[in-house]
Amino acid sequence: MSTASPGIVRLTDVVKDYPLGKVTVHALQRVNLTIEKGEFTVIAGPSGSGKTTLLNLIGCIDVATAGEVTVDGKSTGKLTDKQLTALRLNSIGFIFQSFNLINVLDIKQNVEFPLLLQGGMTKAQRAARVDDVVDKVGLRQFASQRPNELSGGQRQRVAIARALVTRPAIVLADEPTANLDSVTGTQIIDLMRDINHADKTTFIFSTHDDKVMKRADRIVRILDGMLEAAGLSEARASGVIENGGGVHA
Repeated sequence: MSTASPGIVRLTDVVKDYPLGKVTVHALQRVNLTIEKGEFTVIAGPSGSGKTTLLNLIGCIDVATAGEVTVDGKSTGKLTDKQLTALRLNSIGFIFQSFNLINVLDIKQNVEFPLLLQGGMTKAQRAARVDDVVDKVGLRQFASQRPNELSGGQRQRVAIARALVTRPAIVLADEPTANLDSVTGTQIIDLMRDINHADKTTFIFSTHDDKVMKRADRIVRILDGMLEAAGLSEARASGVIENGGGVHA
């Protein structure tokens, strides 16, 4: 009898509640979800559905009220704040719709910043790693410029390079094409898909963008804090569907 894969991300009976005055907001309700290493997964749902909360739990920005969240083999609810910070820094890369770049730093310095936080590398090693990832996203000729001198698409490429420079197991992307025009958004998604295929990096998106969803291995739909369905293409082909109540084969 085969044993279910633990996945690179696994949520088991996860509940997340937020107090709002005298009311409790049930942001996530008994969510069960497994994401395998190398998947290109989209979490889709309307505003207020719980997708950002779900991304925050996976990204170790928040912890569950109940249930278990396991990320890259570690149960996040059992970790100290220092250990959560280390897990974020070493295993997870973040891409935001607003880019979150540091305007006083040039492109290479922005990309290098997570390596400085991480520590353990010489200046030469950091420079080589930065050069490699800046080349990968096609920004070599812009490396000495600052973010405000770049287009939106170029700034998002910088954000992707910064997310990848620590060689994380997982990249979380929150509406990464929201501030980009259609053509640029398509180019950015194609770039991330190429990186996903080449390096087997796991990408997890929160998005409304059809362009992203069309390229996904799997779409996880969430509404009112509960998963409606998970699984298009590869997951559907294997006969596995997951929802808020569990996993069914």
